[in-house]
Amino acid sequence: MTTTQAPPVPFDPELGAALSVLAEQIPPSITPEMIPLIRGGNSVFEPVTDEQLRRDGRFEVAERSVPGRDGDPDISLLICTPTEVTGTLGCLYHTHGGGMIVGDNRSGLDGLLDWAERFALVLVSVEYRLAPETPHPGPVDDCYAGLVWTAAHAEQLGFDPDRLIIAGGSAGGGLAAAVTLMARDLGGPALRGQMLMCPMLDDRNNTPSAIQMAGLGVWDRTSNQTGWGALLGDAAGGPDVSPYAAPARAEDLSGLPPAFIDVGSAETFRDEDVTYASRIWQAGGQAELHVWPGGFHGFDGMAPAAAVSRDAQAARVRWLDRILGAA
Repeated sequence: MTTTQAPPVPFDPELGAALSVLAEQIPPSITPEMIPLIRGGNSVFEPVTDEQLRRDGRFEVAERSVPGRDGDPDISLLICTPTEVTGTLGCLYHTHGGGMIVGDNRSGLDGLLDWAERFALVLVSVEYRLAPETPHPGPVDDCYAGLVWTAAHAEQLGFDPDRLIIAGGSAGGGLAAAVTLMARDLGGPALRGQMLMCPMLDDRNNTPSAIQMAGLGVWDRTSNQTGWGALLGDAAGGPDVSPYAAPARAEDLSGLPPAFIDVGSAETFRDEDVTYASRIWQAGGQAELHVWPGGFHGFDGMAPAAAVSRDAQAARVRWLDRILGAA
């Protein structure tokens, strides 16, 4: 019997219109040769300044150099502390996105500062080394070392270690999932929850959604191959990839803190993210899964005014409210 490839999932009309405008700045397919170009700067992902981070004095902003893991170089943590809140602070530990190849600890912080202000959270964002200059395990080791330092210095930073959440989007979502696995396996910091936004979890790059959405949207199958190839080299897609590089490779997803996982229906990561949530349930864990109809990768950050983007943003706030409010 002959089978045919399914047609691509249509984009939400509002998101499709935004994508048309963004197309010149964000090509769907990124090849290794393009890495220096996209590192050169892109107005869509322009990081916030210190002045923006301070929000008219509502946050104190500091950079702290802390030890890397097992003799690795020191890493930088960006620490934003609310100044106008009362009661017990929590902590949001952030691993930034960028396909493992771009970004820094100031990337994508605007929405996280909203959460930090609303829920009285210290925001700690880690600067990890990027691929291909630093392949696995360098990036995830940096993220784990930063988490260990953050938890160990909870009193100094002014937060309750029982209210520590990890969050990341895209590659940062994959790193957040991997760090959560490491914390479980290595007896590391206890996490209240893990927020995985359109996470990059599976180096095999062969799911139906990866094939179906090739050449479309943001971060297609070619881009995904570029990111995983930078991180893993020739090992990408092969039999010997660590779950701390690609969390979808983990055989055991039991004993993890509650997860929030969301993804667009019209993006590469749809099927690997749905599978990851399903496997957490199958292992007896808690996961809240949202598949946003017609969403391309990172849609809510690039088209925040769209109705489906507002729904996605609201769902994350509701999850944080429940997780942080739980006894």
